[in-house]
Amino acid sequence: MSKQQEPQPIILPRDQHGVSRKQIDEDTLKVLYRLHRNKQLAYLVGGSVRDMLLGRKPKDFDVGTDATPSQVRRLFRNCFLVGRRFRLAHIRFAGNKLIEVATFRRHPREDELPDDPDEHFHFVQNVFGSPREDAYRRDFTINALFYNIADFSIIDHVGGLEDLRAKRIRMIGDPLIRFEEDPVRMLRALEFATRLNFTLDPAILEAIEQKKELIATAAPARIREEIIELYRHKVAGPVLKQCRELGMLPHLLAGYPGTDESIELIAKIDQRTASGVPIEEAFAIAALYLRLFMDNCPPSPQVPITEALHKANEIIIPHCRYFSIAQGIRHQARELLVGCFRLARGRGIRGERRFLQHPFTPNALELFKLWAEVRPDLEPLAKEWQKTLKTPPAQKEPTRKRPRRRRKRKPSPQPKSS
Repeated sequence: MSKQQEPQPIILPRDQHGVSRKQIDEDTLKVLYRLHRNKQLAYLVGGSVRDMLLGRKPKDFDVGTDATPSQVRRLFRNCFLVGRRFRLAHIRFAGNKLIEVATFRRHPREDELPDDPDEHFHFVQNVFGSPREDAYRRDFTINALFYNIADFSIIDHVGGLEDLRAKRIRMIGDPLIRFEEDPVRMLRALEFATRLNFTLDPAILEAIEQKKELIATAAPARIREEIIELYRHKVAGPVLKQCRELGMLPHLLAGYPGTDESIELIAKIDQRTASGVPIEEAFAIAALYLRLFMDNCPPSPQVPITEALHKANEIIIPHCRYFSIAQGIRHQARELLVGCFRLARGRGIRGERRFLQHPFTPNALELFKLWAEVRPDLEPLAKEWQKTLKTPPAQKEPTRKRPRRRRKRKPSPQPKSS
């Protein structure tokens, strides 16, 4: 198709959309304006445009430009380039704040690819292109909208505005091919649909059904980050439930049973995060495996703590090794599981005083109280522990030390007279 025959993008002028510069971060505006003053294209790209059109507050702002990374660095003294092969410009502002600036890219032609197949991925990521070509490289139509600082217009090359109005998640291109390129997109599709309360395009659901096993081939570091993002966005419960319904859960988290009670606990944690309590990875890991741990190590005064520690390690170490989770986080997750085990055993067991003074006990009780909401039979016990932790320990009278007895020195022997 010639350029003359290509469909023209939809351009919404300023008076036809609700995005205002007041919604945009001040430092991001500085970056956009400096690029524009230097005759470079300067667009807000991705999720920030989507969120502003939906009346939401963007989490962060990314900038797209036709300037190369080297050109961006020459324009900003506070800029440094990152990525050995996929070059991005990061512009640093006060408070360790970073604005990411990416050059528009495109898919390379077959005759441009290097001879070595192992180099294809890195080469594909660094072929510079036009804004339209860059839009077609993105995953979902609602994430491919641009805001042009030159005239404050919204530019749509892929039908994202229509999908926003229809509240629909639709893939750019064939979902089967796009999921083969990057299996993590399957999880992101479920996340966006849940976060935004949008429907999934039937083609995406069909493609997930056919390609769900591929999620196991994705880089563990990316899966780990996406799972934490589910927790941060308060959608981990419903997304994991949908993964189970679609048959994707065993390929996503091999050791996670995904029972009704377990997923209900994750949903309770989503509510906790929504109330303003930040999620920590150790807490998230312990919540994932609490039901499995309790099944394998039923709380009982007869079960020694050493066995509970062993079972907790046995359950979470495979997860932590696969996702390269630091030993400190793994230790915290284990202490939370064992703490819940101690709480579930009840009061009056040897070592209780020491346990109440343990630094992990308050967090363990937080998790146990959420578990008690799933298991109502544990609620009285959770309330009793809560009351005990809030009550300061009784002050003991200081014991008076007995005076130290001084040893009598033996008289030195007298010298014998001659």
